[in-house]
Amino acid sequence: MTPTAPTASATVLAVDEWRAREEAHADCADALTTGHRARRARGESHPIEDFLFTYYSYSPSLLRRWHPGAGVELADAAGTPRAEWRWYARGATSAGLIVDVEAMLREKGPQLRAVERMLRRTAARPGRFGCFGLHEWAMVYRQGEHRHPVPLRLGQAATDEVVEAHDVRCTHFDAFRFFTPDAVPRNRFAPTRASQPELEQPGCLHAGMDVYKWAVKLGPLVPGELLLDAFELARDIRYLDMQASPYDMAPWGGEPVRIETPEGKAEYVRRQRGFAERGNALRERILEAWSAS
Repeated sequence: MTPTAPTASATVLAVDEWRAREEAHADCADALTTGHRARRARGESHPIEDFLFTYYSYSPSLLRRWHPGAGVELADAAGTPRAEWRWYARGATSAGLIVDVEAMLREKGPQLRAVERMLRRTAARPGRFGCFGLHEWAMVYRQGEHRHPVPLRLGQAATDEVVEAHDVRCTHFDAFRFFTPDAVPRNRFAPTRASQPELEQPGCLHAGMDVYKWAVKLGPLVPGELLLDAFELARDIRYLDMQASPYDMAPWGGEPVRIETPEGKAEYVRRQRGFAERGNALRERILEAWSAS
């Protein structure tokens, strides 16, 4: 589905309304990032919460910037700093601003359509719920040095035994590419960047975190409130990702989900299904925002 150019039928937000939403958005973004910003100022790091800012390389200031979404005109905004923002143009009213969808399509059309296809295809597939988060275990399998400077909860030998006792079923390329060489042939799938659109499925925790990435890539087409919802989903998923990992995350508030036990597997799948539902709901909202443009 291709967005169309802005028209005179765009929804118009009065200046008081959009300024209130803009301010509320900035306050919410600040609350979501306050811990990260404070740690960064002190030169400290949280291996769960700070991951999203390094893995995706999106700064707190990006989260703070509110957009109304495509097809929404901001009344009396032409005299504000927003008039200098990229991909904004004059709307139908004399002093209004609206997202310049045509300019975005000229510059980023193939990328935007690729994001739309990824979201739509992922949401349309059934979720897989038998991986038990073993991708993190495969990243340390038979490895003396690890990506995270955190002790292994079971030690190296017992961690390796967990991998060897399970069928590893990772479908996500950006997790698979960090597998140790000995773990690669143990995976049921061999995901590549090229095959990502065909393998991505809503049960994958990393695909759920990536909803945030796709929302960012669509830029001002996505309402700011929706972007923050996607960030919160990614943050919540990251906690389970590391709780179910082989690392001892208890000192950082990540009580273990012991996927090496039946009880731990059941808890993981229960939470995984909840994230799949949240992820698909957000994918649907992002696709609606895309269609509205």
